[in-house]
Amino acid sequence: MGHVLKPVETHPGVLVHPTADRRLAAGHWLLSTLPAPQRAMARQEWRCHEVAMLPLGGLFSAVRLPGRMVAAVAGRSETAALDAFLAQALDGGPVICDPHFSRYYALVPASMPRTWHKAVDDWRTRDVDCLGRGTYLGVPRPDAVQDARGRASYWAVPMDSPATLCAPMVVARLIAAGWRTLATEPEE
Repeated sequence: MGHVLKPVETHPGVLVHPTADRRLAAGHWLLSTLPAPQRAMARQEWRCHEVAMLPLGGLFSAVRLPGRMVAAVAGRSETAALDAFLAQALDGGPVICDPHFSRYYALVPASMPRTWHKAVDDWRTRDVDCLGRGTYLGVPRPDAVQDARGRASYWAVPMDSPATLCAPMVVARLIAAGWRTLATEPEE
């Protein structure tokens, strides 16, 4: 006699995707900024150099933040503390760190340079810029999530899933807080 299988009871619930799957999906989304023939070259750049140059203004743009401003508003200067601060301050929105030039790049909607143009013009006087069409950004591979010696850049706040970006208003508030904090610091 054969065994009779009992039906499996199913429960509606939340589908959980492992971090590796989310990073893979985010990588595909990031590479979709390039025409199909150039994606293989960008993947090779990620493998060999951990950074690929991707065009801004199509799927996303980036707000460049000086490290000095981020450290001032965070009240800390240690790399891990700054990364944690940015994750909290920007509600988990993705941020790239370029440790060699002490800059952070908050990834924002592609429309931000156009829709926030007045604020962007004011920001430029303080070493903050909103980079969009006609600009390329060195984007680390999705698993480059911590500062490592010799690494050109890394994800200070990793992209949690495709198309997850920083909210422009949240980035603007961080910039305003940074300026207020820097304005109260004594001149060196």
